Amino acid sequence: MSQLTHGRHGRPTPLLVLDVVGLTPRLLDHMPHLKALGQSGSRAPLGTVLPAVTCAAQSTFLTGTTPSEHGIVGNGWYFRELGDVLLWRQHNGLVAGDKLWDAARRAHPGYTVANICWWYAMGADTDYTVTPRPVYYADGRKEPDCYTRPPELHDELTDKLGTFPLFHFWGPGADLVSSRWIVDATRHIIDTRDPDLALCYLPHLDYDLQRFGPDDPRSFRAAADLDATLAPLLDDARAEGRTVVALSEYGITRVNRSVDINRVLRRAGLLDVHTQDGMEYLDPMASRAFAVADHQIAHVYVRRPEDLEATRAALADVPGIERLLDDEGKKAHQLDHPRAGELVAVAEPDAWFTYYYWLDDDRAPDFAQLVEIHRKPGYDPVELFMDPEDPYVRVRAASALARKKLGMRYRMAVVPLDPSPIRGSHGRLPTNEDESPLILCSTPRAVAGRVAATDVKSLLLHLAGLQ
Repeated sequence: MSQLTHGRHGRPTPLLVLDVVGLTPRLLDHMPHLKALGQSGSRAPLGTVLPAVTCAAQSTFLTGTTPSEHGIVGNGWYFRELGDVLLWRQHNGLVAGDKLWDAARRAHPGYTVANICWWYAMGADTDYTVTPRPVYYADGRKEPDCYTRPPELHDELTDKLGTFPLFHFWGPGADLVSSRWIVDATRHIIDTRDPDLALCYLPHLDYDLQRFGPDDPRSFRAAADLDATLAPLLDDARAEGRTVVALSEYGITRVNRSVDINRVLRRAGLLDVHTQDGMEYLDPMASRAFAVADHQIAHVYVRRPEDLEATRAALADVPGIERLLDDEGKKAHQLDHPRAGELVAVAEPDAWFTYYYWLDDDRAPDFAQLVEIHRKPGYDPVELFMDPEDPYVRVRAASALARKKLGMRYRMAVVPLDPSPIRGSHGRLPTNEDESPLILCSTPRAVAGRVAATDVKSLLLHLAGLQ
């Protein structure tokens, strides 16, 4: 370990950790800069957790524990104490356990950490923080922006790089622009603050792989584009002697069918809705059972124990559902936490779960056709598309954009209600090595064999010379 313990001026070896979402061996062949990093350094398969989704995987990397311990059972869940489904919360207090930076500071007081867009950033005890955070105006408008700590970093980054490109970070316009902004912000923070550890989240591969599938030429092009965008950051790290780790939370696999799990529960008389202004809204507090869909995993919440068997029977033979995890199944997959559903549905390899609960599209809530990650009671990848069945969708989008620029309220109702365009998903444990996550390190022989997600925390402490 001695070669790792002597950084600049006696400090720990500085680290740059890149979360390259969706990185797999298949895509690495189209990413020459990252591939060279692994060839000159080291490379290994990376285990993941169930569910293999962003919030759960990142929390495992940073705590060294599983969802049964840190409590992040998905990108969201049913908050029983609130009677509400909430996804994409941002407070780090939701994550239980000893964080990477806490362990680092015990070994080296004064250890500094920058978090650039890893999730659960707000409220975390990190020195520098950048995370997406729109401005929610009192008149209902939502405008792109970010949250930073310290506060002055906000104007500093905005003046240098422009406003955080929220509508390129998710939605029909999601593309390379957001990852380029994050790379540039990371370079700026490393250059001006020189943190001991810089965490950088790069979402670009998520988009086209879900839109087109992992084996589509457009997905290979996305990988090459992201690699080129990363090159200056990798050059900076090499020039200053910063050890680089690149890893992925999951691999995206090709899918060709969706499972409307909540519609199944509704038809079985288990899921309730309430109606306002002709629109139907999920009523989780009244429902005997409902599901929080999260890619290829769905937490099924059953209000009373006596309804458990009826729920299980309703889902037993549904095409696209591979298995239902009960208490024993959740324990076996280290998903036995009070936030988890009474049952956890796992999709078959080529299937994924919609959140849809209405039986007639004319009764769908208005948010169904919006990019509304905080209002939908489940994940909706169809937000990556504009409705192909609407011949005026781009005209209406342009009209809404014009209202936005004039400071008026607007509704960007462009998202289709048809899930069929989705071609890639994730969440299951991988079965194909070519589509499994990877970990790369600029240090030779630093990783080998198969690295477990729960070992990432200790690996980073070791690379920093703190363990």
